[in-house]
Amino acid sequence: MKPVIALVDCNNFYASCEKLFRPDLKHKPLIVLSNNDGCVVARSREAKALGIKMGVPVFQVRGLIREQGIAVFSSNYALYADMSSRVMGVLEMLAPEVEIYSIDEAFLELTGVSHAVNLTDFGTQVRATVGQWTGIAVCVGIAPTKTLAKLANHAAKQYPATRGVVDLTDPERQRRLMALLPVSEVWGIGRRLTLRLNQLGIKTALDLAQTEPHWIQKEFSIVVARTVRELNGESCLELESVAPPKKQIVCSRSFGERIMDKHAMRGAIGQYTARAGEKLRHEKQVAKRITVFIRTSLFNAAEPSYGNTVTSELLRHTSDTRDLLAQSHRLLDSIWRDGYRYAKAGIMLSDFCSEAQGQRGLFDGIESRPHSPGLMKIIDQINQQKRGLVFLAGQGIKKEWSMRRDYLSPGYTTHWQDLPRVI
Repeated sequence: MKPVIALVDCNNFYASCEKLFRPDLKHKPLIVLSNNDGCVVARSREAKALGIKMGVPVFQVRGLIREQGIAVFSSNYALYADMSSRVMGVLEMLAPEVEIYSIDEAFLELTGVSHAVNLTDFGTQVRATVGQWTGIAVCVGIAPTKTLAKLANHAAKQYPATRGVVDLTDPERQRRLMALLPVSEVWGIGRRLTLRLNQLGIKTALDLAQTEPHWIQKEFSIVVARTVRELNGESCLELESVAPPKKQIVCSRSFGERIMDKHAMRGAIGQYTARAGEKLRHEKQVAKRITVFIRTSLFNAAEPSYGNTVTSELLRHTSDTRDLLAQSHRLLDSIWRDGYRYAKAGIMLSDFCSEAQGQRGLFDGIESRPHSPGLMKIIDQINQQKRGLVFLAGQGIKKEWSMRRDYLSPGYTTHWQDLPRVI
């Protein structure tokens, strides 16, 4: 039985989440900004039509924002994560197997579904159900492989006549679509690869599909060769219904205001460390290696520049915030330099193993913190349930370094006090 995979992708996801609770903005242009309200990271269909590009600094489009009455929002990650969870929950009810690929994309396993229902009709049902139950519009691309499903989804978004669903299981339809699309639209083919392929006369997705995989592997890599096979209907990328364990966790932010005070920097590093520890425990992992970095702005040539990174190993694998915090502060002390205006900092945890496999040190006769798992679990539960906030003093109390979010929308689905009121 030939495999069938669908890619469900939310349309303009961040912008759609913001519009969902603001019906007055339904047909108006809207943009969402990056951390510290710096650049445009999401655009509604109307904003795209005005020519606003992804990643453009917001100061460059201030005039257009005023002239066109464009609605502006800071990134509301809590809202987007919650709406994503709702969308994925609906998909898991509709398909036998789901791989959550990103916050707004998921692959569905549909092998055998065509024996019971027309695939286009199934895709239409997915769109209607997700739209009715969550309010988020999606497009559906269906094909024998993940790479072709990506192309099908692209077509579903680009061509209104498809009504948001494209069935690309027919080889002839695959070839017709690939002939229309530049090779840069193929999943995994970035800008540099596109330039090299174009120099070799490979301009379209169909050109790439018609190349010899062994030659492509020799000239490029096994990954590109796998892409060629996927374009020819040979499934090389399995569906991962269970996400593989993370190999590292990074928590970093650019600051809303430059930091020159070491105490303030310790608070920022402490906050990032605590968040990384929480993520680590959620993954049921423990870490042995920790990295801390700090740096000044990369874009201000008028100021002295400095940046540094330091890594060290912990005495043993741990997910206890107290252990992580003590080490991250020691590392910060080793790279801190007075007299600089720091723009960004962060920490990275790595060298993971499962909680059950965590190995004690050679001279640890007993577990140094016997109540650590229970304590961390209680802290996480309190913080996640929004019943209060429990934190260590090393995380700091005043957070003048917090990123700028001047246009933040309410937590419509995550805070009781922000629930929409219908009058």
